[in-house]
Order: sequence, then C-alpha cells, then structure tokens
Amino acid sequence: MALADAVGRVFDLDGALARSVQDYSPRAGQVAMAQAVATTLEDGGVLVVEAGTGVGKTYAYLVPALLSGARVLISTATKTLQDQLFSRDIPRLTAALGLPARVAMLKGRSSYLCAHRLSTARHDFRAMHPVAQADLAQIERWASTTRSGDIAEMAQLDERSPVIPLVTSTRENCLGATCPQFTGCHINQARREAMVADVVVINHHLFFADLSIRESGVAELLPTVQCVVFDEAHQLNDIGVQFMGRQLSAAQLERYARDLGVQERHLARASDHWSMIADQLNRSVARFRALFSQDGSAIQQAWVQDQPSGVDEHQWRVAIADLHTALEQCQLVLRSVEELSPDLQGLSDRVSHLLLQLDVFSTPAEPGWVRWTETGRGIRLVQSPLDIAETLRAHIGGDVGNGARKSWIFTSATLGHDASLAQFIDSCGLEGAQVLHVHSPFDYASNAVLYLPTHLPKPSDARHAVAVAQLAAQGAGAIGGRTLVLTTTLRAMREIAGALRQHFSADGSMEVLLQGEAPKRELTDRFTQGQHGGNAGCILVASASFWEGVDVPGESLQLVVIDKLPFSPPDDPLVQARSRQLEAKGKNPFQHLHVPQAAIALKQGAGRLIRRITDRGILVVCDIRLTQMGYGRRILAALPAMRVVKTEGQFIQALDELTKPSTRDQPTLDHQP
Repeated sequence: MALADAVGRVFDLDGALARSVQDYSPRAGQVAMAQAVATTLEDGGVLVVEAGTGVGKTYAYLVPALLSGARVLISTATKTLQDQLFSRDIPRLTAALGLPARVAMLKGRSSYLCAHRLSTARHDFRAMHPVAQADLAQIERWASTTRSGDIAEMAQLDERSPVIPLVTSTRENCLGATCPQFTGCHINQARREAMVADVVVINHHLFFADLSIRESGVAELLPTVQCVVFDEAHQLNDIGVQFMGRQLSAAQLERYARDLGVQERHLARASDHWSMIADQLNRSVARFRALFSQDGSAIQQAWVQDQPSGVDEHQWRVAIADLHTALEQCQLVLRSVEELSPDLQGLSDRVSHLLLQLDVFSTPAEPGWVRWTETGRGIRLVQSPLDIAETLRAHIGGDVGNGARKSWIFTSATLGHDASLAQFIDSCGLEGAQVLHVHSPFDYASNAVLYLPTHLPKPSDARHAVAVAQLAAQGAGAIGGRTLVLTTTLRAMREIAGALRQHFSADGSMEVLLQGEAPKRELTDRFTQGQHGGNAGCILVASASFWEGVDVPGESLQLVVIDKLPFSPPDDPLVQARSRQLEAKGKNPFQHLHVPQAAIALKQGAGRLIRRITDRGILVVCDIRLTQMGYGRRILAALPAMRVVKTEGQFIQALDELTKPSTRDQPTLDHQP
C-alpha cells in the first residue's frame, strides 16, 4: 500500500484516529495536507503548506512521518510548542497508531540545568535576594529528582527568574569535557538520546544557532534524517537572521569582567599585575559605553560607514583599540594559568571568542550584510544577513542514501498574503517548492464579525490610544470582559492599559491584565478563567509575542481589538536594508515589503479570535487606513471572509448577539488534533 493510501485510512471515519480521539470527524483539508506530505516523503523535495487555523496541521504531518518509518527532525517556533509535541501530541499519536517510536527532544544550553553552575550559584551575589533564594532552593530540590534537567519541568518557576542564568550554561561559560560534572551533564545526555531517536523535536532558534556555531549536535544530526519539518515556519526568516548574524554587547564584556573577578585569587598567584589588567578591562568597557547616548529608550541605528551612526570616527577607533588591548592582556595572562582549573580554561576560551567578535566590528561589513547598534538598557553591536535564503539553499537538497531525496516540509497558518507565497519562498531560498493552500474549516462568515470603525482619530493622532481604550472598554463592558487588545508598540500598550484601568477603577467590574506584569503563562491562565469563581471579567492588553501562539478557545475570548496596522518600524535597520535591496531591483518597497508584512502580521493577530469551530467573536481593527487607503483592500483580502460592519450601532448589535446562547448545532472540534 502506498504511503498516501495508508495515511488516508488513518483519517477515515473508521480509522485509527476515529477509534482514539473523542468526537473525531474527518476534515478534508487535513487529509489533503497529510497526503501531500506523504507524497513528498516518498518522492523527496520541498513542500510548503499554508494550513489555516483548525486544519489540524500537526497531525497532518505527524501521521505520514510516523507511518513512513523515516527518521524525522521536527523544528518548532517556540519551546512551548516543542514541549507540547514531545509530551502530548506525539505520544498520543504513536499510541493511536500502535507504532513504537524512539522520540527525543533537544533544546539549547539555557534550557538545561548545569550541575556545576548550580553548585556555585549560592556564591553569586545575585542569588542573595530572598525571592532568588527561594527560587534557588526550589531548583535544588528539583535537581535531585529530575532525569532530563529541562528547566521547563518546573511549572511553578517564573520563567523570568534571575536565578535561571545562574544554574544554566552558555557556550561562553560551559567547561566542556573538563567540567567536574561532565559525566552526568543533562545537555550531553539529551544529545546522545537525539542521535539514536527516530523522531527528534527541536526549535528554530536551536536549528540556526547550531548551523552558525555547530555546538549543540543539530549539525551532526541533520545529515542522518530523511525528513525535516518546520512548524510555524513563518518565523524562520526572523529567527534565522538573528542567529546567523554576529553580536557583541557591553553586557557580554561586563559579564566577562565579573567572571574574571571571581577567579582573581587564582590569577593573582600567577600575576602580580592582575588587578591592574582587570581594572584596565573595566575602564575600556566604560569608555566603550560612553560612546553611546543612553537615555533608557530603545533605539536602533544603522551603520552608515565603518563606525556606528552618530559616533565620532576617531573616538570609535580609540575605544575599539583600547578594548582590543585590554582583552589581549587578559588573554596573555590566562594562557599562563589556564591549566590551573577548568574555569580558567573556560575564561581563556571566552576571551578568544570576544576578540574574534571584536575583530568583526573593527572591519567593514561583508556584502549582503547589514550592521546596526541597539541602545537602551544596554549597548549591542549587531551584524546580520538580510535573509536566510543562502543558508537554507546550502542544506536543502542531496540524498539520504540509496538515491532517496530528503524531504523538507514548511508549514504555518500564515505564510503569506498571496497565492504564490512569494515573500516567504524568496526569503527562505525555496524556489521551485511545491505550494499547497489548505483553508480553515471554520465558518468565519457566520461566526465572526469584522468591525472597521470610521470615526476614530488617525493612528498618528495623539488621541488614538485613548480612543482605542474607550472602544475596548465599551466592548468588554457589554460582554463581561473576554477581550484581548493587541498593540503594535509597547508605548501604546501601556497607554491603553492605563486608560482602561482608569475607566474601570470606580466599580472594579473588570480586571485589566498587562503584558510584562506576570509571566505569559500566568496571564493567559487568568484571562482564560474570566468571570468564573467570582472573578471580575478580564481584558488582556499585550503586544509582541501575544500576536501569535495564544490559544484561548470558547467564550473566554470573544473580542479582539487591534490598535493599528502592524507595519514594520521604518527605522528598523533590516527593513531599511531590505527596502534598499528592492529599490535596486526596481521594485517599490512599500508594495513589495511593507504591505505584505503588515498583511501577514494582521492575519496572525486576527487568528487569536476563532480557535474552535463553535467559537464566535468580533475582530476590531482601529485603523481608518484600512478603508481610506488603496492598499487597505490588499491587507483585508488576507483575512478570512468575515461579515464587515462599520458603524457603532452595528458594533453594539454584534456585541449583543455574543451575549445570547448560540442556536447553531455544530459538532465540536475541541478534542481533535
């Protein structure tokens, strides 16, 4: 039996999924995607699938991958999705199919406990705060029982805890084979398991980081797999350029100087001049910092010449030369004492790496790369490629033995705004790939309303944020919360949240949750609870990561308010460089870059509204450009076909409809993959 036929049987009404998944019913789009993946697995090549929300794309690629018997590498956009695949989806599916499979999960260093650093963490001054001490005690108790060492096992530990960097390692501070805890190292154990597994689950950050520095095992693993799947592939380019680039920050240099101080007693025995050398490094870092204006606001500035924009050329060269001299002096001393301990060996290796990074920014940038500085709470020098096309082209292709071609699957709910998915394919170097569109099974026309208010101030108007808050308050008040406000900037987020809190301060009928005031998981859990258990209704105001990856099905979320069209910041150095690249090709950057990117991002945000087939809700986009500007039609065309309303009266009527029980008798897909 051909693989596609076997896959089809799994999704039949009397197939393996029907027997194991409650309320299962076949979805034509899911079956079509699964069979396309099966064909690619048999023939090799590249398949790009845009699968709308509710299609069930996870099982659509897992079923053929598992049935094929191929060795599979799956990469996800986030560690949360990675954990979900490893702990829930793959075990459920292998049980349903009756297929034994060795499954492994591999993350980056910072996700695993380092036993050596745990043993020294209590000596770090950052662990002396009472809250930090409590976190450290929790980690110590868990460390005695964990097998994997994956920090994510501690669900109660705040992901922002300052203790986590103290008990995990980085490439810079890992002692490698010289570590006294090397034998039981959790990251090494994870790598060994990955090398013998049938299915390995990683994340995009790890994939590109390893291709860049080749130190986590993915580069060795990649040639051995027959199929590579990128889930949530729309994030590939942004993540890839981040990790394929080069960075040097003042914080890196300061951490190094601090770690040198920890080893000072060893070094002092070997050099009477150590204190002077250490002081020289600190002075050099301070001189480097002084080159940049730091008022606390985050600023990105592209380099226009061989030095950062706004920095005096002479002062730049003096500061870089000074840093270079200070680091070379440290290197010279460390080479004479590195045999005294693994920690000193590690410091010697780190200073060599810092010198290499400094050399990168001391010479002109390579063609096809862009440089910029980031200032605010810190100072960072960044050099990045414009896209990941060249990187992926270098790895896609070839065979896996016996003449068989490797299969590459790229999938997401939002890969583009047009049928060709040209922007995604071009940025990833996937020319010639097979493209498949699988539409969402959700009935947006019946269950979703798109409100495009025409009375609001322009997005550039200072009154706009307050107007958005008033509209969100009106909607949330009518339906008892259940409202997610997505903003394009952190400033707007804070302003809107402040206005909402002021609005509801008198009666306390609504709790306004704000991104950053608690971990993402905690905020999402509280929002999902809504008014249950005597709680007030909830409005969640968020930006950035909340535009995607947030899954709040059912009546807990019925109103999504988006403040503005999510255009990329015009001063973003990467955006500027990509715009210049398009202009050089005779193309209009606004039409070929800015509008498509905004359409895709808006589609992501809108996707938070309807998560199950029975969900109902209203999407509000508070940007009059959607109806007044010609490009608005292009952006609207990327959204699902919803009923459009433009007056306040129609909005109030739609809100009223949400407060009434649905009369639609539809099957639920809540339990379906």
